[in-house]
Amino acid sequence: MKTYDLVGIGNAVVDVISQADDSFLDQMGIEKGIMQLIERDRAEVLYDAMNGRVQTPGGSVANTIAGAGALGLATAFIGRVHDDALGRFYASAMTDNGIDFTNPPIADGELPTSRSMIFVSPDGERSMNTYLGISSELSSDDVSSEVAGNAKIMFLEGYLFDKDKGKTAFLEAARDCRKGGGKTGIAISDPFCVERHRADFLKLIEHDLDYVIGNEAEICSLFETDDVEAAIVKTAAICPLVVCTRSGDGVSVISGDTRIDVPVEKIVPVDATGAGDQFAAGFLFGLASGRDLETCARIGNICAREVISHIGPRPEADMPALLRGAGLL
Repeated sequence: MKTYDLVGIGNAVVDVISQADDSFLDQMGIEKGIMQLIERDRAEVLYDAMNGRVQTPGGSVANTIAGAGALGLATAFIGRVHDDALGRFYASAMTDNGIDFTNPPIADGELPTSRSMIFVSPDGERSMNTYLGISSELSSDDVSSEVAGNAKIMFLEGYLFDKDKGKTAFLEAARDCRKGGGKTGIAISDPFCVERHRADFLKLIEHDLDYVIGNEAEICSLFETDDVEAAIVKTAAICPLVVCTRSGDGVSVISGDTRIDVPVEKIVPVDATGAGDQFAAGFLFGLASGRDLETCARIGNICAREVISHIGPRPEADMPALLRGAGLL
């Protein structure tokens, strides 16, 4: 059985991206700068209203896996797509990017392939409207214990907790990975996800995970506080490794009694889509390849900076070359 440096489990979502100004967002009733879950009819309306659509395989953790693969890790992604046009596109695109997409499209799938309509404003802010479709039906049947058990690092998407069968698959995969000697962690996903599953998340972090990656709002939401420093300390008390991204203020990494704060080079984003996903890709690449935590964070920052310099959630540059230029590879 193949051994993977990094395996992700999450929503397999086709990202459909277009540029739109604030007046268009108002006209369409789109709340700027957040991710909204929508139903199938609404997804079709928004899709038809998009101009100059760019289509790419997405999903938060899937984007991270793609970024880590672009840096040279052996990667796999576990997700669920329908055997429709978008599902076949997704599976093919992941494979073309060198990622083992472990589950073939499902011919008798109960729902269409998931898609997210992403509107990018002139200021680089993105407004995401996601129809979860078949990806939200992921269950233990979709997760190979052999794949999970042969992962050096596993990265799990918090959105899977929205359904009990996704939660069960999530927990079983984490335990299979740790049983095989690997490390497991979570992308918290968003503050609203935390609000829906706070008790479950805290229990998972304390008992089943080796690391947590989230932004300030997500880490604060775990403990229902606006004090990010207090939230970081509380998270670090129950998890061996906590990584908190702080936008223009850099990133804080806490492991035991060690804390590292790494600044970022501030730039005006062209498109903020995927910044957190690609930071995670760089950080986990560093972790998988034995770098120290400061270097992991610096690599993550470079990956995040690259992805916000263009439209789309995945890297376009030669990432190993960027890291070599920064003396990190």
